[in-house]
Amino acid sequence: MKVILMQDVRGQGKKGEMINVSDGYARNFLFPRKLAQEATADNVNTMRMNDKAKREKEQKAREEAAALSGKLREMTLTVLAKGGGAGRLFGSVTSQEIADALKQQEGVELDKRKIVIDEAIKTVGLYSVKVKLGFGIDAVLKVDVKEQ
Repeated sequence: MKVILMQDVRGQGKKGEMINVSDGYARNFLFPRKLAQEATADNVNTMRMNDKAKREKEQKAREEAAALSGKLREMTLTVLAKGGGAGRLFGSVTSQEIADALKQQEGVELDKRKIVIDEAIKTVGLYSVKVKLGFGIDAVLKVDVKEQ
């Protein structure tokens, strides 16, 4: 019997796949637990439409990430931090502070977990910070740290 999996089933397949299983396994295990549905023409068509919509949504997100990557590469972000004179800062500049400054100055909302700081920013100056946007797309953001 051909069935379409509604959830990942260990040893059988992933969600959205159409697999061939025995009739008893489908009727007694998969269907009662809502792990699969029978592969009728309507269900197969719905599965294909969902796959197409998912691919289009992923392609749109990939294009947005590429556009944002280009925008981030061109900009220099200014972050103000409290300092103790002689170019030293109290504490360090965090990825959350960079994300807040990015939202405030450029209107770009970015999760702090996507910002990767290689070494702690504890002095005033110009730094390069890596931003991971997903889909294998990374950008380098220039951050100019100034004393408040």
